[in-house]
Amino acid sequence: MATLPSPATKEFDASTIEKQVYNLTESLIEFLPIMNDRNRLGYSLYKFMTGEGDEALITVKSAKLKIVGLTEAELAKKIEAGLKEIHQK
Repeated sequence: MATLPSPATKEFDASTIEKQVYNLTESLIEFLPIMNDRNRLGYSLYKFMTGEGDEALITVKSAKLKIVGLTEAELAKKIEAGLKEIHQK
């Protein structure tokens, strides 16, 4: 029994909000070692940037992330700083 390879995925353009938010979450790999946690956080932050989601502190608390080396509040501050940088671009 064989499985087919996964379908190719199309990458977002580097200037899109999606790519910038997901890059922000990937930059937190030191504090969020689980890839699925980073993906879920990226999606939640993208929703926030488009006006549909919650702010960073609420998202961090409700996402049930495995955080290493920081508190939830410290992680939220790092995320907020990154989102401000994205918003200014």
